[in-house]
Amino acid sequence: MNAVERSACAKIILCGEHAVVYDRPAIALPLPRLRARAAVEPAAGEGGLRIFAPDIRRSFTACDDASHALMRLAALTLDLVSNRIPAANPATASQPSTLNLQPSTFDARLTIASDIPVAAHLGSSAAVSVAVARAIAASCGYELSAEEASRLAFESEKLHHGTPSGIDNTVVAYEQPVWFRKSAECSVFSDGVSALSTEHSALLVIADTGISTPTRIPVGDVRRGWEAAPGDYERLFDRIAAVVTEARVALLAGDWPRLGELMSANHEALVELGVSCPELDQLCDAARRAGALGAKLSGGGRGGNMIALARDAGHANHLRMALQAAGAARVI
Repeated sequence: MNAVERSACAKIILCGEHAVVYDRPAIALPLPRLRARAAVEPAAGEGGLRIFAPDIRRSFTACDDASHALMRLAALTLDLVSNRIPAANPATASQPSTLNLQPSTFDARLTIASDIPVAAHLGSSAAVSVAVARAIAASCGYELSAEEASRLAFESEKLHHGTPSGIDNTVVAYEQPVWFRKSAECSVFSDGVSALSTEHSALLVIADTGISTPTRIPVGDVRRGWEAAPGDYERLFDRIAAVVTEARVALLAGDWPRLGELMSANHEALVELGVSCPELDQLCDAARRAGALGAKLSGGGRGGNMIALARDAGHANHLRMALQAAGAARVI
């Protein structure tokens, strides 16, 4: 076992949240400056894996918390690694592994630290899961592919959110802008969104309401509404899907005014869906009054964050001040 550290980024949903759970497309972007980190170090005689999360003053042990989401993620990761190590090391492929890759016998300490606010809809749980899976695998000498890290994190996301779409773990694991749809293969934009990295690109300003709402709450409410009136909800999801499709065209073309209009249209649909809140609406209104090209909630809603599209760096600073004056807990 090696002492290692791995990390994973935060994310935002540009367009398409909630409808994406019902097989409509969504666009998500990575936030590489906000990261979760996981460090693994050998700890002989520790009695199995011990996980420390000082940011939230929690610790978990394999013996006492085997059913915890992080321990289950560790077990899945170790199981995957035990099946991959022979293939990754052909010289030893004919010999059984000497590692007992189970959390209860994996004597190590795993420490988690994160810059990403919890329950703010910035992908905190997905980033922690990806970082943890990468660190555990790397400590055994195996580097997870983006697909493997995403798949492992998705299993953990199901425990956190109930019926996640899979978009969070995908954008976090690949750390690229993604076009996502549940029933289709994820499309990573890669260098296709060159407009995002030019001197003419617009900037996103992210404002936190300061309200922490677990994603599973608005997701569950939307599910119950859809079950009660599926036709009404399906029409709303189709409307959101049309916005997302147009937003992709605008994004690839660098048509920032049009992208802003579509972001605002997406917000209005999310308001109708019942996942906004007065604080989010207030911040979106403040951003538009300050000249934002568009503004919308991002993520699960009922709190968390909103995003506003600025024309340039100077305008982004103006939006930051306007959002702080409107009550944002913090602005990125």
